[in-house]
Amino acid sequence: MSAATENNWKSITFVSFVAMMVMVIISSATGLWVLTAIPVGFLFGFFLEKADLCGSSAFSEMIMMKDRQKFWGLCVIIVVSMIGFAGLSALGWIKLAPKPLIWANYIVGGIAFGVGIVLAGGCVSGCLFKTGQGNLNSMAGLIGIPLGVAAVLNGPLQGFNKYLEQFIINNSDGSAMTFSSVTGLPYWQLAGLFGIAAVLVAGVLKRMKPGHSSSITKDEIPLLQRVLTRSWKPWQAGIAIGILACFAYLSSAASGRNYPLGVTHGVLHAQLLVTDAPLKHVYASQASPADTQKQAIAKPAKPENPAKKVSWWLILEVVFLVAGAFTSAKLSNKIKFLPRPPEQTVTAFFGGILLGAGAAIAGGCVVGNIMSGVALMSVGNVLFLVAVVLANWATTWFYLMGGGLLKS
Repeated sequence: MSAATENNWKSITFVSFVAMMVMVIISSATGLWVLTAIPVGFLFGFFLEKADLCGSSAFSEMIMMKDRQKFWGLCVIIVVSMIGFAGLSALGWIKLAPKPLIWANYIVGGIAFGVGIVLAGGCVSGCLFKTGQGNLNSMAGLIGIPLGVAAVLNGPLQGFNKYLEQFIINNSDGSAMTFSSVTGLPYWQLAGLFGIAAVLVAGVLKRMKPGHSSSITKDEIPLLQRVLTRSWKPWQAGIAIGILACFAYLSSAASGRNYPLGVTHGVLHAQLLVTDAPLKHVYASQASPADTQKQAIAKPAKPENPAKKVSWWLILEVVFLVAGAFTSAKLSNKIKFLPRPPEQTVTAFFGGILLGAGAAIAGGCVVGNIMSGVALMSVGNVLFLVAVVLANWATTWFYLMGGGLLKS
C-alpha cells in the first residue's frame, strides 16, 4: 500500500460512511426512499471491486485457469439472497417477483450476452465497476451497452424482441414458472434446502483446498484496515452482496420498482436522461389500486408516443456503483488508466453493444437475471444462465484461448 493510501484510508472511509448515513437519514425524514439507492449502489460497487467479481471472468476462468472461486461467489450471492428474500416475504415486507419463462428470449439473449461479455471484457456490472478502476476497455464497453439495449427496446430490434416474447410458458394459473411451482414446495423451504446444500458444499471445498498460511499476521495490520484496503475472496463478497440484495429489494420496492438488484436498465435510463424527451420519472412506489383506477378514469387516453419511463432508483444505483468501485480501488491503490491496444478497445465497444442487446432481449444481465432472478427461483433465469455460460465458454475458447492452441 502506498504512503498516501496508508494516510488517507481512514478519512476516505469516514467520509463515505457519513455520506451514506446522511442519505438514509434524508430518505427517512422526507419519504424519498429512492435516495437509499445511493448507499446500495455504492456498497454494491465496493463489494464487486473488492473481489473483482465479474460474471464474465467468473465463467471464463472456469475453463481458462480451472478456477471456480468467482463462480462460487455468484452461487453464494444467490443462496444468501434466497434466504433473505424468504425472510422478508414471510414478514410481508416484500412481494416476490419471479420472471416469466420466455424461453426463446433467454436462449437468444443469453447466447448474445455470453459472447458479448467476453468481447467487452466484462458483463454490465463488470464494465461498471472496472470503469471505477480506470479500465479504458470497460469504459468503451460501457458506452456500447446502452446502444445495444436501446436497439432492442426502442430501435430496430424491437419487433424481433416482441416476436420472441410470444414463446412463453406459464403455470396453469398464468403465474410465472418457479422452482416452487415445479416442485410443489414453498419458497422458504427451498431456500432453506439451498442454504443447507451451500454449507455442505463449502465444507467439501474447504477440505479439498486447505488455506495457505499468510506472510502477514493478523496483528500486523488492523482488521478494519485489512478489510477496506485488501482484496476479498469471492465468497466473502458473495455474502456481503447477498445481504445487500435484501436491503436493495426493500429500497427498490419503496421507489416504484418491485425487484432487487439490477443494472442493465439503469445504464439505459442514464443515457435516456441525456438523449430523450419527454420522460416519465419514476422515483416512488405506485399508488394504490383504487387511486390508480380513479386516475385512469380522470386522465385522457394515452398519446400515440407515450413518454419513456426512467427509474431513478436504477440510475442512482449504477452511478454510485461506479463511485463505490472507485473508492474501493482508491483504498487499495488499484486505479490505473493504462493504455490499451486500439483493436482491444474497439472490440470492447462492439462487445458492449452485443452484450447490451443480449441483456435487453433476455430482460436482464448477470445481476438482474442470475444474482436476482435465480434467487427468486425463476426457472427461465436458470435457462438464461446455462445459455450464457455455454456461449461464454465457446467464445473464451476461440477468442481468448485460440481454440485450444494457446496455453491457458
